[in-house]
Amino acid sequence: MDLKQLEYFVRVAELGSFTRAALELEVAQPALSRQVRLLEVELRQTLLLRNGRGAVPTEAGKVLLEHGRGILHQVQRARDDLGRLRGGLSGHVSLGLPSSVARVLAVPLIRAFREAMPDARLSISEALSAGLQEGLASGRLDIVVLYNAQPSRELDITPLLEEDLLLVGARPPGLHEDPPPGPVELKQVADMPLVIPSRPNAIRLHIESKLAEVGCRATVALEIDGVAAILDLVLDGAGCAILSRNALLNSARPSAYTAQQIGTPPLRIALSLATSLQRPATPVQKATLELIKKIVPTVVAGH
Repeated sequence: MDLKQLEYFVRVAELGSFTRAALELEVAQPALSRQVRLLEVELRQTLLLRNGRGAVPTEAGKVLLEHGRGILHQVQRARDDLGRLRGGLSGHVSLGLPSSVARVLAVPLIRAFREAMPDARLSISEALSAGLQEGLASGRLDIVVLYNAQPSRELDITPLLEEDLLLVGARPPGLHEDPPPGPVELKQVADMPLVIPSRPNAIRLHIESKLAEVGCRATVALEIDGVAAILDLVLDGAGCAILSRNALLNSARPSAYTAQQIGTPPLRIALSLATSLQRPATPVQKATLELIKKIVPTVVAGH
């Protein structure tokens, strides 16, 4: 399998267009189409469905896309490791973050990364914990931050901190922020209609586990992924939500909601760093891990 053909296919599949991929790769479109076609002939599979609107991966194409991203990432890692022999911390680090963490961590981390490693590159992807773990397993991501990470023979997990989980509701008209509402017991939460992410969202699984410990089950009003959508539905009266403090504080209108501590001591969820035990970390990745360990407790816990 030719690496250039694989790179061409991945870019077309990601951009959904031969035209856009040709512009980004700075190659003539007929040459790009020919190389992708040669890859299809070699694999005896149709990888892309071509239509007037662009190109969409077939089932075979989706499988190759997942592998191709990991392969190209590993090739870049090999180049970075060889370049490291010339001296200095250089290379590329792919970091995966939950959206609520990315909103508070991305800017200070990128600033610190550039200052500490000016010859290296950092890219950040946002996803749910399940997607982050898939990216780590496939090699697309080097480091991920996970909620409620579970021990695994494939993961090296380092605890970072614990975040409070809050019961979030729509603020009634005329209710001022002070005094804030007091704590609510976990058993009371079980009777409330919840707008909650679908499984296997890490926060949802953690909530269900904690409810089961007190002999209760969640009352699910709606399942929807994405903090912004959850908060919109809460504001519309669909129910309550259970979110991390950072998810609420970094929403568009945090003052539109009430936030209550759940239980005493408060319900919390662990935030951890994870890397793959299948691939040794490069020096620049190790340095990035140390940066994250230093910054997260201050930045995330401080919000």
